[in-house]
Amino acid sequence: MKNRLLALGVCLVLSLPACDKESLNKVNPNGGTPELFYTNTVELTQGVNAIYATLQGINLAGREYFFTLDLRSDEFATGGGGLEAPRAQLLTGAHTADNALVNSVWNGFYRTILRANAVIENAPKVDSKFITADMRARLDGEAKFLRAWSYYNLVSLWGGVPIYKVAGKDLSSETEGRATPEAVYKLIIEDLTTAQKSLLESYSGDDKGRATSGAASALLGKVYMNQGNYAAAKTELEKVKALADKGIYKLMPSYDDNFKEETGFNDESIFEVGFAPGQALNWGSPDGDGSSDATTRTQEYSAIGWRNVIPSNSLLADFESTKKGDDKNDPRFGYNFYRVGDLINGGKVRLDSINPNKLDTVIAVSGTDAMFEGKKEKISWKKYSSLYKNKETFYLGSMNMRVIRYADVLLLLAECENEVGTASAAIGYLNQVRSRPSVDMPSYPTKNYKVSNKDEIFAAVMHERKVELAGEQIRNFDILRWRKLGKLKTEPISYFKPKMYELLPIPQAEISNNSKFSQQDQNPGY
Repeated sequence: MKNRLLALGVCLVLSLPACDKESLNKVNPNGGTPELFYTNTVELTQGVNAIYATLQGINLAGREYFFTLDLRSDEFATGGGGLEAPRAQLLTGAHTADNALVNSVWNGFYRTILRANAVIENAPKVDSKFITADMRARLDGEAKFLRAWSYYNLVSLWGGVPIYKVAGKDLSSETEGRATPEAVYKLIIEDLTTAQKSLLESYSGDDKGRATSGAASALLGKVYMNQGNYAAAKTELEKVKALADKGIYKLMPSYDDNFKEETGFNDESIFEVGFAPGQALNWGSPDGDGSSDATTRTQEYSAIGWRNVIPSNSLLADFESTKKGDDKNDPRFGYNFYRVGDLINGGKVRLDSINPNKLDTVIAVSGTDAMFEGKKEKISWKKYSSLYKNKETFYLGSMNMRVIRYADVLLLLAECENEVGTASAAIGYLNQVRSRPSVDMPSYPTKNYKVSNKDEIFAAVMHERKVELAGEQIRNFDILRWRKLGKLKTEPISYFKPKMYELLPIPQAEISNNSKFSQQDQNPGY
């Protein structure tokens, strides 16, 4: 959504400090409570919009979410000395329970959950004279989808976490202890099953970006895959494919149209976090409050921004290349990464590796080298970079963060078919992703991916997900579930040790301030 009005009165209620019962019983005539606020369609919609706003904030898609997921994968390396200590710690496995990113993302998801709870709790109370049944169900479904997405991230990254289903709790005294992962998954599945039935298949105008029934099905498929239930995942993901057969989704002919400011909410998008063009970033705000509808992604990763991270050598090496005996150089390498000599700013400026004299036509790339094909080279992230249209060294962009796109669903279906379906169907899904016009890679089997048995098909699935979805906050989830399900033949994370680093640490602030937690509740290794 391009315009999000925040229900500020409700938001304040969701973070009430501890106080005595008498003061809690008083109503501030200048303020609002959920009971007084949610009285009609407009107010309930504003409450839902306030949930989406937390996704835009600095704690989540504005900055810390993509950093946390990316740095926990094997796709990234440091771009130089500018990578801040909490981020560098996640990259090297030196993070502790006091890590700032871990704390920020944890808080961001629980802020989202509390706002979702306010809508879920109050939606049934809105007088039917002021809201239609369909609108009530849709807004409730959006809140349940966003709560489910938050808990999906929490349980994937931290394991069992506290479950809150009531709005407006005073979390300084009315806390919950760790639930089991099974209990968290149960709530997620319940929320998504309800959301599927009430959400629309698509939206138009300013409503683009709202959660859809396809998004609920896709996320539910991911949930079942986390649990190793490939049959159930296949059923859910096939619902998304059925929507594609109706024309709701399709692969974009141009791969890089998925990662530009001008091409958000396109036909390949199933769910994404929207950012409004021309907005600034409030570095201290956890909310996208209208003055902070921007993301730092292009600034942090771009070749001439801060270049805090670069693609890892192992990621670069995974792309098919004729030098490795493959039939073709994978064009997705060029869509994902900038190399020295590439043109930026609409083709007007060339990237160089030394300090040039003519900065209007040549711009230097500084920082760490990558190792590619036996040579050191300055390779930088291109995906989600604004340099295709400018040469700014400081730019906070409005490129939407793609959370789920149709290519992801097709590759998940390939994995499911390989486990519980047919090999031919699995290979067909892989080839469908490879055959979009801007990629046009040779169909499987290839010289280096024979796909003649289940193990070989799974190797192709792993490869295809790594190169197709590079740098999209997905690889970490794949590694986590494949490791848990015993599907990794080699460990991709260099610092990983058994019984350590499977999960992120529970933030120390949570353990210290939550009366239902003790140090024994901390995840192994911290």
